[in-house]
Amino acid sequence: MTSRANAARAGTLRREIAALAARMIAEDGIADFGFAKRKAARQLGVSLSEALPNNAEIEAELRTWQSLYQDEEQAERLREMRTVAIEVMTMLEPFRPYLTGGALDGTAGRYSEVDIELYPESTKEVEIFFLNRDMAYEHREPRRPAPHAPEAILCFDWNDVPIRLSIYEGRAERIARKGCDRARVATVKALLRENETTNE
Repeated sequence: MTSRANAARAGTLRREIAALAARMIAEDGIADFGFAKRKAARQLGVSLSEALPNNAEIEAELRTWQSLYQDEEQAERLREMRTVAIEVMTMLEPFRPYLTGGALDGTAGRYSEVDIELYPESTKEVEIFFLNRDMAYEHREPRRPAPHAPEAILCFDWNDVPIRLSIYEGRAERIARKGCDRARVATVKALLRENETTNE
């Protein structure tokens, strides 16, 4: 097989993996892009040593899938999640909240969590805040140690919408992480207003 044919085959496989991973994220609630593409590759019988699609390719396929199969539902869910994000971020303002993930970039679907990052003086401050308000939450350990991993993850529901708080040390707020957009509450409010104007 020529190198051109190999490249064409690899490109086709990448698109197939990206499309299947996007469907898993949209339909099955898989939140981890890396896990979704590895699972998709295995289902398609593709070796993990072959070039897998990057997150941007999967996100593009996810947007396409949502526009075809979940258009109205996804738009309503996104509006709901951004509204809830504003409420939670306003409540947690002392801890420097930022919205990240699908609720920010517009790919959130029926199974997505609202991902919020916090940058308090200490993780304990946030937990004390919750305890003082008698708010139930689940404490999760970060999945694996990494240079920019959160110190703790707290999960809870707000008006039946799942919230995931990733808590970082305060000085980490100044460190931009590659491929991780984030927004303060004023930006989220602007996004919500923009969407409502568009849909009128």
